[in-house]
Amino acid sequence: MSLSKSITRSLSRARWLSPLALLLLWEAGSRSGIIPARTLAAPSTVIETLWQMVVSGELPSNLLVSAGRVLLGLAIGVSSGIILGLVSGLSRQGEVAIDPLMQIKRTIPVVALTPLFIVWFGIGEVPKIALIAFATVFPVYLNLYSGIRGVDVRLVDAARSFGLSRLEQIWHVVLPGALPSLLVGLRYALSISIILLVIAEQINASAGLGYLINNARDFMRTDIIVVCLLVYAVLGLLADGAVRALEAGALSWRPALVEQ
Repeated sequence: MSLSKSITRSLSRARWLSPLALLLLWEAGSRSGIIPARTLAAPSTVIETLWQMVVSGELPSNLLVSAGRVLLGLAIGVSSGIILGLVSGLSRQGEVAIDPLMQIKRTIPVVALTPLFIVWFGIGEVPKIALIAFATVFPVYLNLYSGIRGVDVRLVDAARSFGLSRLEQIWHVVLPGALPSLLVGLRYALSISIILLVIAEQINASAGLGYLINNARDFMRTDIIVVCLLVYAVLGLLADGAVRALEAGALSWRPALVEQ
């Protein structure tokens, strides 16, 4: 057991070797002039720019704007997906009414709706939030719907035999059984929300990470662009980590299938 753990630790450390080697090559290429600064800033320059943007408050203030857009869009999209998934998953009539519309929505690229949203909502905050909300509805809906329909019917029969009412069966059996699928859908929704944030903030943004990227592009400041891309990546990792933590707490009753 100790040997396997030591091997696992060694492999975990080795995973950082290739990214570190890439950074060193990147820095060496920038310093030698192989990679021009106007093409891609050196890692040392990116770190220096990141520090300056944090100290000046430019990055935190714009990050708060972007985070607000994501959270509001997610709140609308996730809550709508949960409601639609419950109605469609728990009722045949609801499935007939909702699922065809959701399948049609699935086939429409969200990015293609950007011009239409601008016509409907203008170029303010509403189309940005609407894009994120619209994109995050389906992964939550589909996973919750599949989770509800995938609950073992024998568990429902057992709950019925114990005298549980319809609502009690849903609360104590169906929803806990569908919770893992819902959390998977939430992870997908969080990832999609970050991607759509990048796209949405290209719509005449006056603040936010996308605003910083647009300004940096005009002045060919690749260091600022890389800083914002890193922040987008960190946001995605933090969002995924938050769902993993929620999953570990909410699904602690499940047996562990993978040895730690």
